[in-house]
Amino acid sequence: MNAQNLSRRTFIKRTAGISLLLGGAGFAFSNLRNFLSSSGTESFLDFIVESKLLQDAPIARYWTSTSAKESNCLYCHTSSEVAGQKSHKHDDEIIKCLLCAQGCVIKKGERGKCRARINLNGKLRTLVYGHPVSIHIDPIEKKPFYHFLPGVEAFSLATAGCPLSCKFCQNWEISQASPEDFSTDFVQPGTIVKASAERSVPVIAFTYNEPTVFTEYLIDISRMAAKENIRSILVSCGFMNPEPLAEMCSVLSAIKIDLKGFSEDFYRKVCSAELKPVLRSIKQISKTKVHLEIVNLVVPTLNDSDKMLNELSNWIVNEIGPDVPVHFTRFHPDYKLLNLSPTPISVLERARDIAMAKGIHFAFVGNVPGHTGNNTYCPSCRKAVIKRSGFFVVEKHLKDGRCEYCNQLIAGVWK
Repeated sequence: MNAQNLSRRTFIKRTAGISLLLGGAGFAFSNLRNFLSSSGTESFLDFIVESKLLQDAPIARYWTSTSAKESNCLYCHTSSEVAGQKSHKHDDEIIKCLLCAQGCVIKKGERGKCRARINLNGKLRTLVYGHPVSIHIDPIEKKPFYHFLPGVEAFSLATAGCPLSCKFCQNWEISQASPEDFSTDFVQPGTIVKASAERSVPVIAFTYNEPTVFTEYLIDISRMAAKENIRSILVSCGFMNPEPLAEMCSVLSAIKIDLKGFSEDFYRKVCSAELKPVLRSIKQISKTKVHLEIVNLVVPTLNDSDKMLNELSNWIVNEIGPDVPVHFTRFHPDYKLLNLSPTPISVLERARDIAMAKGIHFAFVGNVPGHTGNNTYCPSCRKAVIKRSGFFVVEKHLKDGRCEYCNQLIAGVWK
């Protein structure tokens, strides 16, 4: 499947046709909670919806339980807590989720922080496998990926749920939702692949919410897609554990990680998460053949200090290298941070200047259409080898991955 540049006209036509996706009326999902609350039938309909979800819910991967033969007390307790203790039998079967760094300990009938995985009779089941709540065809630059097949379309999908609770989340309606908040049909992985192939879309993107919560689904889709010469990409917060990330890297072609700030305090207060697992994931990906890009959403007063921006750029150069594309993206007030103003463009420019001064070759200004910081410049001759207008490529001066002006090799995946 040849990668073709995406024109505005093609993009509009593809997006308009998405409502007929999968041969039905399309994915016009409504939030059931609003209807249920006003109809006075919330408990009854919730039971029906959740029962259907449970019927479809396969057993999840990456977990252990108190009854497992290989169960290790250190999954849930510190070494000092179990030192000298005799074996203990739990009254109820408790599950430890090993998918992400939240490390949720889940009792029967309860869920993890992502709301997408439930302890059902001592087995962890995924409530989001086969239940996408959002499907679109986007320009790949919207993700953003600037050095991975620029100009192509990406068949993009998401489910409900996320292990983080970022106060600035622009997709909070689905990331902070539960699977039963949406009325969805079960969609087989092969149906997603077929829909992408029929539209000649060369890339499937897992995005919008945190795709780690539907790891099993994305892996199955990616493996099927590869057989059709369709590549799969991930847009992620990077909070997964090393083992599931390794399996994802084995089937994905590109990953974009949101490095939301460069302090533990910021991650804890603003995202209800930790920084170290994200840095670990970035380093792990960088050691594979998977194409990597990094985004830093620059939020005024919270992560925009020179100190933090310098430390972030230093870490990237020293730990990952100068060729990883880094996007400094403009914040717009959303979700729980409506009190803040959009990021001043001058702050984004300063962040980009700091990154380039530290040696990062490809630093971008994001969410500012028309800004020259959206273009890719050759690190040798400094001429623009890719010019962008919004999410669209308008000029490309690369030949076999090299600058047409000076023959410098430009890091990326170009065909």
